[in-house]
Amino acid sequence: MIDLDRVRADTPGCLEQVFLDSAGSSLPPEPVLAEVLGHLRREAEVGGYRAAAERGADLDAGYQVAADFFGCAPTDIAFTDSATRSWLLGMSAVPLGAGDRILVSQVEYGSNAIALMQRAQEVGATVELVPSAEDGSISVPALKELLDERVKLVSVVHMPTNGGLVNPAKEIIDAAHEVGALTLLDACQTAGQRRVRLDELGADLISVTGRKWLRGPRGTGLLVVNPVAAHRLRPPLIDQHSADWTGLGQWTLRPDARVHELWEYSVADRLGLIAALRYADELGIDHIQAAVVERAELLRAELAALPGVTVHDLGTERGGIVSFSLAGIDGTDVKKALLAKNITLSVGGPTGALLDMAARGLSQVVRASPHYFVSHAQLTRFVAAVAAIAA
Repeated sequence: MIDLDRVRADTPGCLEQVFLDSAGSSLPPEPVLAEVLGHLRREAEVGGYRAAAERGADLDAGYQVAADFFGCAPTDIAFTDSATRSWLLGMSAVPLGAGDRILVSQVEYGSNAIALMQRAQEVGATVELVPSAEDGSISVPALKELLDERVKLVSVVHMPTNGGLVNPAKEIIDAAHEVGALTLLDACQTAGQRRVRLDELGADLISVTGRKWLRGPRGTGLLVVNPVAAHRLRPPLIDQHSADWTGLGQWTLRPDARVHELWEYSVADRLGLIAALRYADELGIDHIQAAVVERAELLRAELAALPGVTVHDLGTERGGIVSFSLAGIDGTDVKKALLAKNITLSVGGPTGALLDMAARGLSQVVRASPHYFVSHAQLTRFVAAVAAIAA
């Protein structure tokens, strides 16, 4: 069980407002703030190089912290500056050529889809859609019908940006591996709110952000690289951190996942992300998942019971994103009205999940994402506010 009083005390920003935007950018707890602000002050005192050297052991230890959290070895972790960077580095490292096939789902994230289409166009590959099952998740039987030796990459969105659906990642990954395809799991919306472990899922690449459910700083992320697949990857960006220059026309790539890192990064933010990982690990990811799912399901039930409110979440298994709309009221107006009551959430337009939104005739959804630090009294306050707007 999570000590609600403790985590709320660690999160002063959640005390007065009802914060329901952890799917966007969550509220960092005090230990994360202490690391980031403390290191920035130290840089101002002695300079960035000396300050970083003082924390060298802590930065190195961060690889083990991340490895423990994501079920892998420290050598399988690459720290980055965002989920987007992590995903692009992973995708760009997958060898692709003319005639190759890339499979995506109906809930593919907009940024991912654009990058995949551009890469496919450049090399002569194709991007193809895997049909959804009746519950909205990726249809594993349909996926297996599409798989052959020309499929080189299967892009798996663990949870989409526009709803609480959780895709059956393990089944998808196992099916893709039967034909030798590489898998890239976008865990942007799941890491930090539910179990995401390499040793359980078996993905070849997992992209993660720090700012959402992990409650780390903005501008942080990581890429988990399966050592089984590492030799097949071709890192697109290398520098003197990811490779050794051994002579004119000669260099040697790092043998571990850090080949996907670049030398320059925000030391303060990385220390903050490491602190966020420690914080989540101390609470226990299974306890976090239970608390998030319970809050989200409570909201779905209570919102669906309100006249004029429609809940849009798909999936048999669902997580912490609750998507809904109010009849005849624009989502941005709902957001503004709630903000006036000190309730923070977000509105998703069509581009984040274009295929899914278009297929369901949705132009936008209001998105509430309650983390474990949101009290039940605050959830009641939120539902009452939505009821008042709907009325």
